[in-house]
Amino acid sequence: MKTLQEYKCPCCGGAIAFDSGLQKMKCPFCDTEFEMEALQGYDEALQSQQEDHMEWETGAGQDWQEGETESLGTFSCRSCGGEIVADASTAATSCPFCGNPVVLMGRFSGDLKPDLVIPFKLDKEAAKAGLKRHLTGKRLLPKVFKDQNRIDEIKGIYVPFWLFDADVDAQIRYRAAKIRTWSDSDYNYTETRFYMVHRSGSVGFRNVPVDGSTKMPDDLMESIEPFDISQGVDFQTAYLAGFLADKYDVTAQESIDRANQRVKRSTEQAFAATVKGYSSVTPENSSLQFHNGKARYALYPVWLLNTTWHGKQYTFAMNGQTGKFVGDLPVDKGAAFLWTAALTGAFSALTFGGVWLLHLIGFL
Repeated sequence: MKTLQEYKCPCCGGAIAFDSGLQKMKCPFCDTEFEMEALQGYDEALQSQQEDHMEWETGAGQDWQEGETESLGTFSCRSCGGEIVADASTAATSCPFCGNPVVLMGRFSGDLKPDLVIPFKLDKEAAKAGLKRHLTGKRLLPKVFKDQNRIDEIKGIYVPFWLFDADVDAQIRYRAAKIRTWSDSDYNYTETRFYMVHRSGSVGFRNVPVDGSTKMPDDLMESIEPFDISQGVDFQTAYLAGFLADKYDVTAQESIDRANQRVKRSTEQAFAATVKGYSSVTPENSSLQFHNGKARYALYPVWLLNTTWHGKQYTFAMNGQTGKFVGDLPVDKGAAFLWTAALTGAFSALTFGGVWLLHLIGFL
């Protein structure tokens, strides 16, 4: 067990020592004094620190029953390597990830059956309208992005997600400071007081989503959240009729790191919001202990459009349940140059007018 003398100053990090004259602990570097009782509490907090314990039971998904996959076919894209699942009536289609033709490989087999699915609530016409709204008013957008034939390439695809549930016990310690300033006729004064703030409690997480496809950009999928999981239903192959489904290539076990990051970030943000009344607050230590962590396998509805401009691929996505639409847009360099020149000219005119006004009123 460490003694108090072995700990660094909570204010500056220097080694603290007992001052017999003051009968207190004192830092020789910043001259901060500590009551023995305060350091005892600090010592106890340090001794109670634990490492994160973030483990999940990842037995998500189900085994397919005999005959369930007879109505499903597997398609493979020779360009990007994407592999998708569709109903057997789909004769030919294009890859939803890169737009190139895909080849029918045969009957679907293997992998896990999803536990649940959120059916599409919005149709293709709603997706077209969403894209039009997304493009409206974008002055620097290349004209090709506004052509109707591009809109017709939107495809509905079920994206694989792993949904994580956990109960979390958390302890977080912060270093906080209160700063007070005042002045008299001779000097300006600044007083800084440092505090150790401790927060602990329990938080429940349900259905933390992590997409299970390397072909779907993580930031794109997170941007169209949230999905209303209360509208999820038990999976049936009939929901795939008229749509495509991406085959997961990231397992639940491989998705744990991202799930942990999302849970930890949300927990720390929720606890930090309770630390108020200080000039500054800095997290020093956090410990998360998971209980009842488990994962489920689900399919989420997404309208997807991929198109290429000057050799760069642009992906747009719309939440097939809520209509939230996201995607980066290219910039027409010619239009951007003209727009920048116009803004520069306007700014120069305003600057000249301001200088001339100052000259007229005698400041210049």
